Amino acid sequence: MSDLLYLYGLIPTTEANDQSLPSITGFDGESELYTIPVGDVTAIVCNLDSGKHTEVELKDKIENDMEWLQEKAFHHHETVLMVSKMYTIVPLKFCTLYKSEDSLKSSIEGTRNKLESTFKKLKGNEEWNVKIFCNDNQLREEVSDSNPAIEEKRKEISELPKGRQFFEKKKIDQLIDQELENEKNRICEEVHEKLKEKALEGNVKKNWGKDVTGRKENMAWNSVFLIAVDQVDDFIEEVNRYKEELEKTGWSFEASGPWPPYHFSSFS
Repeated sequence: MSDLLYLYGLIPTTEANDQSLPSITGFDGESELYTIPVGDVTAIVCNLDSGKHTEVELKDKIENDMEWLQEKAFHHHETVLMVSKMYTIVPLKFCTLYKSEDSLKSSIEGTRNKLESTFKKLKGNEEWNVKIFCNDNQLREEVSDSNPAIEEKRKEISELPKGRQFFEKKKIDQLIDQELENEKNRICEEVHEKLKEKALEGNVKKNWGKDVTGRKENMAWNSVFLIAVDQVDDFIEEVNRYKEELEKTGWSFEASGPWPPYHFSSFS
């Protein structure tokens, strides 16, 4: 019975020839990573004994064994991250498997042109992530005190008969909540567009909940950027400028990287 191939990523063959892959333990904790050249593209893989690791069993592990999943997902992430520091890489998703070397080579051959252009786009560039958090209570006070729409509403209410003022004041809270969300979106979009000016590309991702971030503040924005290496310092400086300017109104920023370019490359 032939082994399965676990694919970590694809790199240019020229880079693989210039620098050998170091000794790295594979997915099963026993085998080592090795390379398979396919013309101008080289695959970084390890073998999985198909007698011990069937696709059905791996799928069951992913769905039902959280401890195993965390361990293996961490291994995959750390391995791809290590390789990305050495080569221009198109990283693969967790648990990308091939039943044979011929099957893998066929997939690479079918996307050769796309891979060539992707390598050109990624070479000399890095993926960075920026998360923006907001203390809603703190910003709500700021919005309540300084928002023109709310000030106008309060003025309107003050000119009404006393009886109507009581009921109209209840609408103020709803207006503040609405203006709070408007302010959050406005600031996040402004920051994102400014940061994009220092990047080659920038995309918005789904926000994470507090159960994932472990923070008290809500995540207001989550974005990724592809940045030229010589522009990274300027990019981080811009993030830090927003940190200093907006911290007093409840905002905080987290810039992290470089990461493997998952969001700016693909391989089907």
